[in-house]
Amino acid sequence: MTGYAPTWLALREDADAAARAGELLVPLRAHLPPPGEPLVIWDLGCGTGALGRWLARRLPGPQHWVLHDSDPGLLEEARANAYRTADGTPATLETREGDLTELHAADLVGASLVTASALLDVLTAEQVDGIAAAACCPALLTLSVAGRVRLFPSDPLDAAIGAAFDAHQRRDGLLGPDAPAAAPASIRRRGATVATRPSPWRLGPAQAALTREWLRGWVGAAVEQRPDLAEPAAEYLRRRLGECDAGRLTAEIHHIDLLALPGSTS
Repeated sequence: MTGYAPTWLALREDADAAARAGELLVPLRAHLPPPGEPLVIWDLGCGTGALGRWLARRLPGPQHWVLHDSDPGLLEEARANAYRTADGTPATLETREGDLTELHAADLVGASLVTASALLDVLTAEQVDGIAAAACCPALLTLSVAGRVRLFPSDPLDAAIGAAFDAHQRRDGLLGPDAPAAAPASIRRRGATVATRPSPWRLGPAQAALTREWLRGWVGAAVEQRPDLAEPAAEYLRRRLGECDAGRLTAEIHHIDLLALPGSTS
């Protein structure tokens, strides 16, 4: 799996926090251990720990977080940031370096919750099946790319760029925008209940820095997938960046959040 640059993760942290479907925390809390019993939370592909910083303060303490990532630099940065629980007490942190797709159920014994952010769409169906089989506790899996982008104002090249980007996301058997359908099916086969909610980025002038970087990556991946788009895409990107700089561009980049409750019938 390819890691993400810390600068990109920092740039998107506020947009991720605003997008996450907080309503899924209501049924999640009902399936966690009783108040006062420590929570053990595994964050798969934790990056710099943005999801943990968002979630820890929305769950009761005490909490112990296991931060799992293949990038030792990201793990070091994640561990350097304080996690505070809902009552303001610090959570304890532990880092695990390794390939999360090699986790087994034995690794997650004792976990109260498994979490991940922007992960499912960069996995294959087999890898998602493996994680679903390993996690025998609730799982909150956020911000999976849904394959729907809306830009205002619209542009004639929007659809072609979007389709090429989606094809790029599916390269080498990765799920890409198919993840929001494939993951629930895999989890339900193991007897769990799955709830999903939309978690779109809504980017306007206040998020111009993020929009610019997202545009460059979106268009760049589309051209990598379809080199024949290179010339029109270069002009398209110039137009879009100009609109962004002028405060005239807004974007909705759609994602899906997923809550899995093993053994639940509700």
